[in-house]
Amino acid sequence: MVRGMLEKSGKAPLVEFRDVRKSFGDNLVLDGINLAIAPGEAIVIAGPSGSGKSTMLRCINGLESIDSGSVRFAGQPIESVGKAIQRIRAEIGMVFQQFNLFAHMSVLENITLAPVKVKGVASADAERRARELLETVGIPEKADAAPADLSGGQQQRVAIARALAMDPKLMLFDEPTSALDPEMIREVLDVMRDLARGGMTMAVVTHEMGFAREVCDRIVFIDGGRIVEEGPPAEFFAAAKSPRAREFVDKIIHH
Repeated sequence: MVRGMLEKSGKAPLVEFRDVRKSFGDNLVLDGINLAIAPGEAIVIAGPSGSGKSTMLRCINGLESIDSGSVRFAGQPIESVGKAIQRIRAEIGMVFQQFNLFAHMSVLENITLAPVKVKGVASADAERRARELLETVGIPEKADAAPADLSGGQQQRVAIARALAMDPKLMLFDEPTSALDPEMIREVLDVMRDLARGGMTMAVVTHEMGFAREVCDRIVFIDGGRIVEEGPPAEFFAAAKSPRAREFVDKIIHH
C-alpha cells in the first residue's frame, strides 16, 4: 500500500522502519516493525493499550533505542547518529500526553526558547514567529500568560506551537488529548486537523477515531508489537480484515 503511494509521489520516505525489534527486559514490545511514512502523509497508529504504539513513536526521534533493525529519518539511520541526534530531533516536533511547559516562563518564552537556543534564531524573529503560531493555534491573547493560568486544552495548543516553532519536517503526537477534559479535546484536534490539511507529515498515536477517520491518510493498526493491518481509514473502519482489528473497530463504534 505505502510502496504504491511512495512510488506514485516519487518521493523517498521521510520515516522508515526496517524490521525493528525492541524489548523491555523479557517483554518484546516491537516485533519486526516495517513501515514507511511519505512526506506530507498523516498516519494514525492505533491499537489496544500496551501494543507498542508509543514506543514506536519514540523510536523515531531516538527517545527509545532499538535492539535490532533500523529506523531512518530523511534517509539517515537514527541508531547510527550518536551525538548528531540533537540535529535530527530539531527537525522532529513531539507533543506528549502531558504538556511539559516550563512553569516559570510565559507562553511566549516557552515557544521562543528552543529556536533561539538551539537554532540561533534572533529573539525578535523568534518572537514574531511565536505570535504567528499562537494565532494559528487560536490563542494569540495568551502570549504573556503563565502556563498555570491556561486550561489543559490551551496548554496543549501552546505545546503544539512550541513544537512548530522549530519548523519541523515531522510532527509526532503521543496521545495528545488523553489527559484533557472532553470539551477541550475538540480544540486540540482542530489544530491538528489544520496541520494535516496544510501538508505537515504527522504520526499520531490516539484513541480519537473520529479524527483518524476524517483526517489521516492511513491507519496503522498495531497489536502485540506487530503491524496487523494498515490502510485508508474508510476501508479500515468499513471492512477491517483481521479479527483483532475488527474487534477493535467494533469496540470503538459501539463504545
